[in-house]
Amino acid sequence: MKIILNNDVPNLGELGDVKDVALGYARNFLLPRGLALPYNQKVIALFEKRKSEIEALRAKKRMDSSDLKTRLEAEEIALVLPAGANGKLYGAVTNATVADELLKKGFSMDRKRIEIPGRVVKSVGNYKVAIRLYEKDEATIKLIIRGQSDKEARAEAAAAAPVTPKVQRFKSAHVEEDEEIDERLPEDRV
Repeated sequence: MKIILNNDVPNLGELGDVKDVALGYARNFLLPRGLALPYNQKVIALFEKRKSEIEALRAKKRMDSSDLKTRLEAEEIALVLPAGANGKLYGAVTNATVADELLKKGFSMDRKRIEIPGRVVKSVGNYKVAIRLYEKDEATIKLIIRGQSDKEARAEAAAAAPVTPKVQRFKSAHVEEDEEIDERLPEDRV
């Protein structure tokens, strides 16, 4: 079935694109949710009127994408992770790890847009991570992974552990007053 997209739909297209999709996908998902309209003369005329508006939206997205690309490429992600003596990490760095680090720096990225060479990084070193942006824009971020030995990790964990203060109990210097208070309590209850 031929449709015109009324909104951006992930993995399908963006506003104003004409697509040919399965009948069930159009009838059961796209059309009821208002994501697409059936391809006919009336809808084509409607989109011709909105063509300048759609192009302005696309131009804005391109500008935002290029601005984001320059800001991302200026960033550098440095991770210190536990590793063995041979430089092999005890865990792995995935696109979700990179997305979390970017979020800490103020960039909200979908982890599916982040491409790590070999899907995961399991050793210490410098890597280039690609992030897919709007259309064919792609930002490249430098990822630096440093290893941390077992001794350093234990020392850091010990330093970060909360120190519980020792509670010391002192007897009151005014024992007589404490006794008087204790003696008065039962009388007050009666």
